[in-house]
Amino acid sequence: MQLGLNVPNFGPGTDPGVLREWARVVEGAGFDLLMVSDHVAVTPDVAERYPEPFHDPFTTLSWLAGISGDGLRLGTTVLVLPYRHPLLVARMASSLQRLSGGRFVLGVGVGWARQEFDALGVPFAARGRLTDECLGVVREAWKAEGGAAPSVWIGGHSAAAIRRTVRFGDAWHPLRLPVARMRSVLTDNDVPGFAPRIALRLTDAPVEETERPAGVGDLEQIVGDLRELRELGAETVVLDPYHGDPAETRRPEAAWRALTAVAERWRKAS
Repeated sequence: MQLGLNVPNFGPGTDPGVLREWARVVEGAGFDLLMVSDHVAVTPDVAERYPEPFHDPFTTLSWLAGISGDGLRLGTTVLVLPYRHPLLVARMASSLQRLSGGRFVLGVGVGWARQEFDALGVPFAARGRLTDECLGVVREAWKAEGGAAPSVWIGGHSAAAIRRTVRFGDAWHPLRLPVARMRSVLTDNDVPGFAPRIALRLTDAPVEETERPAGVGDLEQIVGDLRELRELGAETVVLDPYHGDPAETRRPEAAWRALTAVAERWRKAS
């Protein structure tokens, strides 16, 4: 099982130097995948958690592809598909797949920020249907182009997201769920692959919560979560160290220590 990290590509502390250091730390800790998030119009509902500057994911990943090692995969968790024309998404994704030497993963989702949809002139209520239509067009465009098709991970855990995964995806990509919830979905559905994104919140003492999200707890709990996810068939697990406070982007050192500690303990446990 491979490990990935969702790196903040937004916020007051995120600049080229910090992004470069994130890539260095991720590679140095032995992680296999670096992913970034997506917003286009940073409307007030977005800015509360993901403020400016918000670096475009395709531009950011293209830059990171040029300064990172050939063994580090790069991806989006998640690209909001209804925000862009599907042929544009198909072209950007296949270009990044080619230019990175086949290292790109396209994680996609339907989106949640109503004000952002309004700003872009996209009907919020139609976002599920538009996502399905976009995926169909993207798949057809790649087929016509021939080759250079990245893996597609489908975010979300609704019944519609599971159907979307089965129809269009290479892996189900749930975000920040308890292990038990993911196990239940996997028991009831035959998905093509499994690549969850979980939290990375390392605590000094065990977290005693009935619905503890995966990746939240002391070192033994987090490693235990990874072990359970591997047993459930996860090919990749993406850790997410951001917890909603934009000030965190000014002090990434705590996240760097946590990801290094988890990576070291995981290697020993494996």
